[in-house]
Amino acid sequence: MSDRAGHFEIPASLSGERIDRALSLLTGRSRSDTAKMVAQGCVQIDGQTARAGSIRVPAGATVDVIDTQASAAVREHHREIVPFDVLHVDADIVVVDKPAGVVTHPGSGHSTGTLADALVERYPDMADVGQPGRPGIVHRLDRGTSGVLVCARSSRAYDGLVEQLSKRQVHRTYAALVRGHPSSPTGTIDAPIGRDREHRTLMAVTSEGREARTHYSVVETYVHPGEASLLRCRLETGRTHQIRVHLSSIGLPLLGDLTYGVPDPFGIGRPLLHAIRLAFQHPVTGADVSFGAPMPDDFAKALARFGAEPSAFPTE
Repeated sequence: MSDRAGHFEIPASLSGERIDRALSLLTGRSRSDTAKMVAQGCVQIDGQTARAGSIRVPAGATVDVIDTQASAAVREHHREIVPFDVLHVDADIVVVDKPAGVVTHPGSGHSTGTLADALVERYPDMADVGQPGRPGIVHRLDRGTSGVLVCARSSRAYDGLVEQLSKRQVHRTYAALVRGHPSSPTGTIDAPIGRDREHRTLMAVTSEGREARTHYSVVETYVHPGEASLLRCRLETGRTHQIRVHLSSIGLPLLGDLTYGVPDPFGIGRPLLHAIRLAFQHPVTGADVSFGAPMPDDFAKALARFGAEPSAFPTE
């Protein structure tokens, strides 16, 4: 490996030790330096990139430290392809405006180039927060969904946000552009969501699923160039693909959603769903906080085709 700057084998005396501490002892570098090396993707364990400094390494494992100059080029490339705006940052949380097309955290088919990668690149202290491979991530937005997302920078913030989410104390509001007109200006979709029985990679309304509730209200309706509605949706639960599945189930499929909805007629190329507002209690200070993400350009383009003014887009 031409870019390898160091090659080590974990001795029996360090078996079960955290990778950042083990590296510190093996290299003589400070713990903060080795933690940054891991966060920057410069450390491999048995050929696999270490995703968090908290990973425990067994005796006999091989650890490679990749040359930082070579890794810098990779990180620079990631910065270019993983854009995001920071709406708020403090010692415990980061609130971002995730663009459409960015995957929230590594998963099947997306091991790099995720929002989680970009966050650790910018805030190395997040590397050990939360679940391995998902540093700082407490909830997610689908790849095609844009908008506001809160992440944890400290363990105490992570635990507090996870608890609020489990107790449904985090208020999440979305804007959705759908085909058709609802029969009522407001409504609640109360239908369980689980894996589709025939297509296991998809979600569906099913009696075997977990409880799920989505509240919606009509912001505007349109008739040209086709029947469509701009909706405000509020999640009471947070199931995978919940809004997309629920709206499709009542005959209001999202424009641009090739999986559960219909292609948008404007070539936007993604579900027209945007997280506009996130409100919760700061997990450390206890203050009530609320953050909003502005209307993205592609959503504005779609609304303009219906003759809608930018002011129509909901902010709350």
